[in-house]
Amino acid sequence: MFKTIKNAWKTPEVRRRILYTLLLIVIFRLGCYIAVPGVDTIALGEQMSSATGSITGLINTISGGAFSRLSIFSMTITPYITASIVIQLLGWIIPSLEKMMKEGGEAGKQKINKYTKMLSIVLGLVEGLGIYISYSSSGIFINPGFLTGSMVVLSLITGTAILMWLGDQITNKGIGNGISMIIFVGIISRLPSGIITLWNIVVGETGISTVGIVTALAIIIGAIILIAGVVFVQEAERKVPVQYAKKVVGRKMYGGQNTHIPLKLAMAGVMPVIFASSFMTFPAMIIQIFAADKIGGTGFIAGLYNFSIATSTSSVAWGYSLANAIVYLLLILGFTFFYTYATFNPAEVSTNIKQNGGFIPGIRAGKPTTDYLTAILNKLTWFGALFLSLIAILPMLMRFTNIDISFGGTSILIVVGVALETVQQLESQLVMRHYKGFLEK
Repeated sequence: MFKTIKNAWKTPEVRRRILYTLLLIVIFRLGCYIAVPGVDTIALGEQMSSATGSITGLINTISGGAFSRLSIFSMTITPYITASIVIQLLGWIIPSLEKMMKEGGEAGKQKINKYTKMLSIVLGLVEGLGIYISYSSSGIFINPGFLTGSMVVLSLITGTAILMWLGDQITNKGIGNGISMIIFVGIISRLPSGIITLWNIVVGETGISTVGIVTALAIIIGAIILIAGVVFVQEAERKVPVQYAKKVVGRKMYGGQNTHIPLKLAMAGVMPVIFASSFMTFPAMIIQIFAADKIGGTGFIAGLYNFSIATSTSSVAWGYSLANAIVYLLLILGFTFFYTYATFNPAEVSTNIKQNGGFIPGIRAGKPTTDYLTAILNKLTWFGALFLSLIAILPMLMRFTNIDISFGGTSILIVVGVALETVQQLESQLVMRHYKGFLEK
């Protein structure tokens, strides 16, 4: 990886892309410190420091702490992510939208991107209103009212629109996927606080202790093992061999080549975790907006709120946390199978192989091939789903050890996935540059 980055820096065209990406990242980080109009920053600091639990932990991590400062980038690109998920789900339900996704080509992609951005603005408006309503009674706004609320919501929507534009610019003129890069930068910006937490564990209140050193080393070794496991699962794949029969057309013979179908362990990536997190936190978000006065009670609404926020805080009872973890695990398992089979259809792949005169060695074409691919995919998906569930739930259990390392399972999956994707794009840029120079000679 480091060799790839070194070679990329030596290539002028790739170096310009890297510098352009870094410039846009700096702009993103500067925007995280620009507060929306009408906010009392002193009252905001007291409000955030006194909070014991929140459903916005993941949002704050992704935004690089922008949410806790209520900056113009507080909503980060979560409306765009939600809109993308909604458009994908609608694509599986609405035939015309599905046809546009699969057969629309470049024009279809542009239309889908346009619809996604329009829906992002609508969702940003709803989320911005929710944020203002949630915090309007906490005293953090100066002269709260219609005018202040309008400025706050408009600033939040504008910040999300700017981030979508920055993401497009990074994708088109920089390195890597722009949206993923913004999330990546927001997460790793929390790394210094994680290092400070480790240092405080080592030093403690009475000085350097052996227990603190052992605990810090255990956390570091565990993080390394976790990252290695994520890399292994992200890169591992099962290669299903496929042979194509030889065909004689005129005086020439075609086909006869051997190839394979790559089936990854984690074909769905981090999407099932994001889907499950959205479903788990949705009730708490609605309750916080429309029934905030009942949160501290003992009724059904208060119980539902405590159950929903158990994903992002350890301030609730063990019973809520255990129930939350079980439901969270089941949702991840379900969404992993749902998303995997939505992106890879064994019957469709089997039909394409048969139509092109191919076959899997030892397996008859047609339904036997479909059953064979389905059996392999089920095994791989079970492993990937259980791995994702383990990664997502382990940090939840860490909260009960009084250790806050600022990173969750979803964060680690996103960081590793984006890092691998960016390195692969750098390698492809270098290969394209190499062949371009070779042809010019």
